[in-house]
Amino acid sequence: MNDFLFPKPVVEDDRLPRIHQLLLDFYGKPKPREQWDPLTQFIYSLLSSRTKSEITLAAVHRLQDRFGTWENLRDATLAEIEATIGDITFPEQKAVNLKASLQQITARYGTLTLDFLASYRTDKIRAWLEQFPGVGPKTSGAVVNFSVLRRRALCLDTHHLRIVQRLGLVRHGDVALTEERLMRIVPDSWDAAMLDEDHRLVKRHGQEICTFSDPKCSRCPLLSMCPYGQKQTSAQISST
Repeated sequence: MNDFLFPKPVVEDDRLPRIHQLLLDFYGKPKPREQWDPLTQFIYSLLSSRTKSEITLAAVHRLQDRFGTWENLRDATLAEIEATIGDITFPEQKAVNLKASLQQITARYGTLTLDFLASYRTDKIRAWLEQFPGVGPKTSGAVVNFSVLRRRALCLDTHHLRIVQRLGLVRHGDVALTEERLMRIVPDSWDAAMLDEDHRLVKRHGQEICTFSDPKCSRCPLLSMCPYGQKQTSAQISST
């Protein structure tokens, strides 16, 4: 999305840089991302919802090994696609969405590629991608930020949404509204790579410390900034 859609507040909000630095000190700098072409990133991101990264990556590799080209994947039967991605979450629906999306991309552009998106504005890319079944702000954000398109955007998964709500940065779970709120306070100096790094740090934090059912608040490097964590640790102290 274009930066003009997210006007900056008059007073600079330093919470995101503080959070980022605390997580960076705690986990260390993530390894550089392998940037894929937009279509490969699209396929990966479409399959990744509610599924661990290593399982999704293995599923994408199986699709490549079995079908050879994305055109062959597009033309495969739903049964063949579902069998190949069977260990990801919701394989039946994702097989339907994946095949339909690849067919519709081909119908709209004339060939199966997303490379042409490089000439579009970021907001137009995201609107174009979100036409397809199963594609929302998370997937479009991933494609524009993680792929070789390398645009400024936030990819908000369930971990990211949970953490920013617990930190009090937002009060709702809507992905598009949350991204809009956060992009208003993202520093101007944060480029696409920095936004990617921030996403990866927050995602790891959600997987290891700020988990859904068993958050380890007493060990959290963000505890001093987190109303939820302070409440949790106070309750634990009171109960002992």
